[in-house]
Amino acid sequence: MANLATSMLLCLNLSLHVAMAHKWPGGGSTGFYDFKVQTLRVTKLCNTKEIVTINRMFPGPVIYAQEDDRIIVKVTNVTPYNATIHWHGVRQKLSCWFDGPSYITQCPIQAGQTFTYEFTLVKQKGTFFWHAHVSWLRATAHGAIVVYPKTGISYPFKQPYEEHIVILGEYWQRDVVQLERQVLASGGAAPPADAFTINGHPGPNYNCSRNDVYKIEVVPGKTYLLRLINAGLNMENFFAIAYHNLTVVEVDAEYTKSFTTDSVMLGPGQTMNVLVTADQPIGKYSMAMGPYMSAQNVSFQNISAIAYFQYLGAAPNCRSLPAKLPRFNDSLAVMTVMDGLRSLNPVDVPKEIDASLFVTVGLNINKCQSKTPVWNCQGTNNGTFAASMNNISFVNPTISVLEAYYKKIGGHFTEDFPDSPLKFYDFVNGAPNNAPNNTQATDGTRTKVLEYGSRVQVIFQDTGTVTTENHPIHLHGYSFYVVGYGTGNFNPQTADFNLIDPPYMNTIGVPVGGWAAIRFVADNPGVWFMHCHLDIHQSWGLGAVLIVKNGKGEMETLPHPPADLPRC
Repeated sequence: MANLATSMLLCLNLSLHVAMAHKWPGGGSTGFYDFKVQTLRVTKLCNTKEIVTINRMFPGPVIYAQEDDRIIVKVTNVTPYNATIHWHGVRQKLSCWFDGPSYITQCPIQAGQTFTYEFTLVKQKGTFFWHAHVSWLRATAHGAIVVYPKTGISYPFKQPYEEHIVILGEYWQRDVVQLERQVLASGGAAPPADAFTINGHPGPNYNCSRNDVYKIEVVPGKTYLLRLINAGLNMENFFAIAYHNLTVVEVDAEYTKSFTTDSVMLGPGQTMNVLVTADQPIGKYSMAMGPYMSAQNVSFQNISAIAYFQYLGAAPNCRSLPAKLPRFNDSLAVMTVMDGLRSLNPVDVPKEIDASLFVTVGLNINKCQSKTPVWNCQGTNNGTFAASMNNISFVNPTISVLEAYYKKIGGHFTEDFPDSPLKFYDFVNGAPNNAPNNTQATDGTRTKVLEYGSRVQVIFQDTGTVTTENHPIHLHGYSFYVVGYGTGNFNPQTADFNLIDPPYMNTIGVPVGGWAAIRFVADNPGVWFMHCHLDIHQSWGLGAVLIVKNGKGEMETLPHPPADLPRC
């Protein structure tokens, strides 16, 4: 630290400025937003291209609200691509029609069409985000949702001096819609992103990006709240700030007991609020975003995105101090942070279980069915990659599952998603279908039907059929208690469950070669997507649908569809 202090004396600048603290938005119980899906011409990494955005902003506009506010967003699509918007982490109480995943709760908003989303943030506050939920458009069509406590209610920690949104992302030089089509047609793996980004900026480690850097200016001695969001597509990421600790106070828009760490890992779809105190010598410190890759034999981007945590008083041309990130496959660092997550207070976890599911998650290799295998069968052993839950690879229907269910239109889905895999074996280490043996998945649009009010437990089990891997599993329409997790195969005799203060999340990283257990009460009627938030895995079929039936009375019944619901 003495060397650090000495070196930072060279960065001192006598012109200190006073930063303005962020203020909470005032009044009003309904927020109106106008989203136009538009292309934007951007120049990054030495190249210029068109990207799909909302209101020609990258990242997109921030939605600000308070707990229990109503949000109305008119979305007009003026691009040639299909589009929908998902409000990630918003539980959509009695508003399933507005959840947003294409072919699950709605048909896409086609070119020239408009659809208005309406939902209420019932008993929710914290950091959320919205993103496109068609193809891989999330890469550039995403933005933050910041929901403050009700007026007069403070945070359960000291009020920060300022708040900043920090969105982690991935950037491709190629058109991501075409890229998804090409990857699926090839049967092979997805190429790595051309760059990681922090709030849309790659930072100086990438070509032509020395000045394409995000920066936070900080006042010495002040504490800042960073709202971290991982909007990336196919990579999980570590985040750290050079020589500064991160104090975690919220995960997936739910308060946690605070704990301090030097780095955190967020999978796509996860959000985390951390406090950072500017308690180091005046200087410029790197904020770094790097890869967490737990799978084997997968190529990935290994150049870190860099932003600056820059003290007021530091010289503009001061050299930035590098942040130390965990090694790319450091699963212990991931598990250490997960071990620290606890709900702020004791919670009411379901003790009795009415519906119990055991769901395997992982990749598959299907046999080549193409007459041109050199073009279409580029997966392992000349097969095609797939992904599945309980060895069933999810296939989108031609109309939304919700519309087919509500209108009783047959032929678009079945209600036979199994409660457990057909065979139990050593899922992690000794699967009888390990390559090059039979690694086929069964295609289907299968759903699991739950009674209203049922107490549900789901055990997610990672498999090693192709490779074990950390899978960020997201459940729409609900948050859930993560009551347990561990490495290896789940064993009910030895599993240690936390039924007192488990974290309340909407996206859980199922550990590489391990398992995670969640519990929730099915008290929100509708059709809810449960899927891996790595988009390539979702494209390959790693998902399933939960249908929650109506309860009794108006407040337990799914309303009728909106008049402007898009048609397929």
